[in-house]
Amino acid sequence: MKLRILGCSGGIGGALHTTSFLLDEDILIDAGTGVGNLSLEEMCRIDRIFLTHSHLDHIASIALLVDSVGYLKKAPITVYAIEETIDALKRHIFNSVIWPDFTTIPSAESPYLRYETIRLGETLDLGGRRITTLPANHTVPAVGYWLDSGKGSLVFSGDTTTNDALWEQVNRIDNLKYLIIETAFSNSEYEIAVLSKHLCPSLLGEELAKFRGKGPVYITHLKPGELGLIMAEVAQYAGQLKPEMLLNDQVFEF
Repeated sequence: MKLRILGCSGGIGGALHTTSFLLDEDILIDAGTGVGNLSLEEMCRIDRIFLTHSHLDHIASIALLVDSVGYLKKAPITVYAIEETIDALKRHIFNSVIWPDFTTIPSAESPYLRYETIRLGETLDLGGRRITTLPANHTVPAVGYWLDSGKGSLVFSGDTTTNDALWEQVNRIDNLKYLIIETAFSNSEYEIAVLSKHLCPSLLGEELAKFRGKGPVYITHLKPGELGLIMAEVAQYAGQLKPEMLLNDQVFEF
């Protein structure tokens, strides 16, 4: 399995794009503004989108992606998400007010978009690529993802704050090669981090103390304008793990 980072920022500006990862050539993990880095040909190859949650920075490109390539594809793009996330998409995005309901276009029998509900802890096996939902603790119902090729695994926390249930699962993964975890705010914004259920470096340090793996660990979802500050504080609190900042176009093979 190969994961390419299309976007991993907590905002936009210049080369910064919000969360979206391309798994192999046909699966998106979240669909933030980073999808715009793909060519039309690359977008046409996407068959499935796995969402962590319903916040705009993680779903922003779904509407325009479907609009751009839906008519070029032989089968609909399938969005996999927990029930609450799918309900949010139906009510607030694809509602024929904000954007057309592409589950009925060009017809209900042959749409450009379809939904598939997944449950916490469920594993989907897509040709030997195992994708499992993991617990997340956020302001809206959310999940993370465990991607397992059989030879190696990568875990993406999604948006989350302190989360014992996540580490109970992660610490059981024998073939874990990479951990990607969010840290959205600097320590000076501790109260905002707690209120919005994100991590800051001091909270990250507490979470990584629960991690029994050896890394490598990559930090995602940093707020624009605070990249250097957040990573400097991460270095102070993360102990011997020495996390690195996740970067656009970074590729992980496992």
